[in-house]
Amino acid sequence: MLFKLFSKYKINTLQAIVVNYVTAFTIGMLLYNGQITPIEIVNADWFFAAFGLGFLFIAIFNVMALTAQKNGLSVASVASKMSVIIPILFGIYVYNESVGFLKISGIILALIAVYLTSVKPKDTTNLTKSIYLPVLLFIGSGIIDTTANHFAPKDYMPLFLASIFGIASIIGFIILSYKSIKTKTHFKLKSVPFGIALGIVNYSSMYFLLKALRVDGFETSSIFTINNVAIVAISTLIGLLLFKEQVSMKNWIGIFIAIISIILVTLT
Repeated sequence: MLFKLFSKYKINTLQAIVVNYVTAFTIGMLLYNGQITPIEIVNADWFFAAFGLGFLFIAIFNVMALTAQKNGLSVASVASKMSVIIPILFGIYVYNESVGFLKISGIILALIAVYLTSVKPKDTTNLTKSIYLPVLLFIGSGIIDTTANHFAPKDYMPLFLASIFGIASIIGFIILSYKSIKTKTHFKLKSVPFGIALGIVNYSSMYFLLKALRVDGFETSSIFTINNVAIVAISTLIGLLLFKEQVSMKNWIGIFIAIISIILVTLT
């Protein structure tokens, strides 16, 4: 929804993204109750994972933008959302999570639902053009979800997320400064409130997803499936109600299948 508003109000996306990372970093630092020392953070066993994720956040954001430009919005959406299969398979293989008929059926239906709800009418897509971009987006998005969940420390969650967003904000500042000098563009103050709003949502979505993944009685493969397919289905409905987007018969079928897949996965 926020990215839709960026387009409507002509917000510089990169500037808002950098402000978003700074905001998310600040929230993480404020929510951490313990004492913070840089040496302890650098020496923590999860720091290198957070450092790598900071780089991936920026890199995959740019890959997503390039994929949308060269291959089309639907290809970018499907590639990023279909990547949920990576953390699902990781959970089944590494954590020895259950593999029952209902769960497998739910996961397969979820992937079908993601595809059907993501394909928008009148969207020009070209999968064969720069095919490596959607492949990179698929792999990168899956690695981010898998790595964040695997390495996130239970007692240092806000600090872990703050480290990720802090690294991402530093890299973002460097990229933004370079592009500003090269294109001679100035920072626009209207990017700040939109960036702050995005940062609050960005941090919260990561934090509560990681907390949900640690709820007793739920497996990671189930949580990732429910979270991903629900986002796609609900965002499609929001696009219809608030932004008057066109919703095709494929989209409606996708939403219906999404509901069925959530029920099947939840029942396992």
